[in-house]
Amino acid sequence: MMTNLFSVFDPSANFNLSLNWLSSIIFMFLMIPSFWMIVNKHTTIINKIFMTLHMEFKMLLGPSSNMGSTVLFITLLMFIMLNNFLGLFPYIFTSTSHITLTLTLALPFWMGFMLYGWINLTNHMFAHLVPQSTPSALMPFMVLIESISNIIRPLTLSVRLMANMVAGHLLMTLLGNQTAIASNFILMSLIITQILLLTLESAVALIQSYVFAVLTTLYSSEITSH
Repeated sequence: MMTNLFSVFDPSANFNLSLNWLSSIIFMFLMIPSFWMIVNKHTTIINKIFMTLHMEFKMLLGPSSNMGSTVLFITLLMFIMLNNFLGLFPYIFTSTSHITLTLTLALPFWMGFMLYGWINLTNHMFAHLVPQSTPSALMPFMVLIESISNIIRPLTLSVRLMANMVAGHLLMTLLGNQTAIASNFILMSLIITQILLLTLESAVALIQSYVFAVLTTLYSSEITSH
């Protein structure tokens, strides 16, 4: 039963080709050039959203951030959000429910921040391992705790996103499997519950992409703010 239950998250496809991973870039085919070249209400709204995100990420990064660095985090947010929303449509593979994708996104960012910090700002990185006003007796333990905290950051980032996407989809699958044997009253209750759950999943898709991008931005600001 568990194999059938989790088969909706199976990334395999026919002909030994994982073609369903193409859902991660399917939004690129929807970006019609005329949509971006011709100024209309939609592009105006999107530009306002991008400017709002730009100001927020710029504030998180601090005054010492490089110009254009917010574009990277806005792109990350939009990529995750679009993939989260696409996974809510029927028969579309949810790539963000796999740690294969989420860890692929989190690990390079973390590696880049760590390499940049330890190569260029070594003293600053050592200072981060011991918080201010730490008693001398606790310093070795704080160094160990902070080191473990830094090491597991990409794992916590990726597992948080993956677990939230899997949990909602799994619950919707469980409720959907009960419709075939349900009575009329229970069927109506299941439909209402599914609609409410779909609304909740839409909010989760937006929130989790925002959380992933903001946490990545904060990890970057810890390195650059000195």
